Amino acid sequence: MPRSRLLRPARLSGPDLFRLGGSGLRARPLRAVLSALGIAIGIAAMVAVVGISASSRADLDRALAALGTNMLTVAPGDTMFGDAATLPDEALSMIKRIGPVLSATATGTVTDTPVYRSDRIPSGETGGLSLVAAQLDLLGTVGATVAEGTWLNAATAKYPAVVLGSAAARRLGDVPSVYIGGRWYRVIGVLNSVPLAQELDNSVMIGWPAAKAYLDFDGHATTVYTRSVESQVEAVKAVLAATANPQSPDEVNVSNPSDALPAKRAAAQTFNALLLGLGAVALLVGGIGVANTMVISVLERRAEIGLRRSLGATRGQIRTQFVAESLLLSLLGGAGGVLGGFAVTAVYATTQNWPTVVPPWALAGGLGATLAIGVIAGLYPAIRAARLAPTEALAAA
Repeated sequence: MPRSRLLRPARLSGPDLFRLGGSGLRARPLRAVLSALGIAIGIAAMVAVVGISASSRADLDRALAALGTNMLTVAPGDTMFGDAATLPDEALSMIKRIGPVLSATATGTVTDTPVYRSDRIPSGETGGLSLVAAQLDLLGTVGATVAEGTWLNAATAKYPAVVLGSAAARRLGDVPSVYIGGRWYRVIGVLNSVPLAQELDNSVMIGWPAAKAYLDFDGHATTVYTRSVESQVEAVKAVLAATANPQSPDEVNVSNPSDALPAKRAAAQTFNALLLGLGAVALLVGGIGVANTMVISVLERRAEIGLRRSLGATRGQIRTQFVAESLLLSLLGGAGGVLGGFAVTAVYATTQNWPTVVPPWALAGGLGATLAIGVIAGLYPAIRAARLAPTEALAAA
């Protein structure tokens, strides 16, 4: 066997390298814990700042979404002769086929059918209430909630049952039934005020099948409510009229997007820039902490380095040992920092009644960046340790 192969230094395996790096940390547990704690605080600060900012942004988005930033309405306009137009029976189903449309629902006005709290009320005293046929998925699309009772379902939508809007309920009072078209209709629920569709507050809502069966409802939608992918709202608006009534798109009125949509987009861009800036600063601080810890470690352990070199350890092995220690130290601190930052975000968001949102990229990026910084920050101390001659290291100890 050639002499050069006999003198070749042994390579450290992965498990050996892990144990060697861990032995340096176990030999000085207090210093390792304090160093990892410093890294953890830096990473926790980064994750917490990003998480709290993201939670605040989610709360802002939720508030802006309540203003209907992605909601559009479709209604029939006038014909070229000035008469009232109608939407085709297939208008709702065709609108639902538009790709970016998330949900769509409709109401239809039941004309010439006043609502009374009693059969003894004079016919002229209607109270300004309107009777509308409603689709079962109306609440989810317009963001309405039930204040009392329940909403229409597949069974009650077929029978004489109604749900009152908030203003309609105040005008009619606490009544178990209302009188419509010579028949009593059971009141099964009352809605809260609907900010995005305030016309529903003054409405009495009946199921679509019941309106056809009992009140000669023609089945034509008079208002179609749509929710779309926010980034595609303008594109959806451009095709809604032609989709709802392909033969006469000019007889369709489509509402404009909410004025809050540009504000929401501007806020999103500002928050993204803020998160990137804060994250970069926190990672820089963490990297400086790791480098400082490892440089001090080299100064404290010159005697150990000299002894290991005297016993045959190569420069490469010394260098690999300190990089491994830096990597393990960063891993411990990074994992603790990610968990701590998530906990701080959750506690703070809960106290502010915000949704707890920590972007996955902040968790994965915090841990991954810590490891990368650990390697980079530990490289200089490792190279410095490897350059120490055995006699120099022992004499300086």
